Amino acid sequence: MTIVIQNTSDLPIYEQIAQQIKQHILSGALHEGDALPSIRALAKELRISVITTKRAYEELERDGFLYTVAGKGSFVAAQNLSLIKEEYLKRIEEHLQEVVDLSAICELSIDDIITMLHTLSEE
Repeated sequence: MTIVIQNTSDLPIYEQIAQQIKQHILSGALHEGDALPSIRALAKELRISVITTKRAYEELERDGFLYTVAGKGSFVAAQNLSLIKEEYLKRIEEHLQEVVDLSAICELSIDDIITMLHTLSEE
């Protein structure tokens, strides 16, 4: 499992970690029951605070992606993929609404937006 921290990102480090672990789970790179690195080991590997790593793991556990067994570590939880997909669809809709609002200000047509999406998806 590879996690890359971007210091130039607007997202806090713990959110970057949580998002990347979620992506590994959703892509199938991590499966139900797989052990994650310990909080200390991941913090050391990423050269960040243990508190930051702990916060990422706590967020993932709260969202149902992980479960922790005292003295044994954190593991990938069973996923309700349809629920997770619905959450992502909701986020996409929010972003698309922002695109629609901004395009109205710039007087862009739907065709212009679709062309932009095609261009971005090819990159």
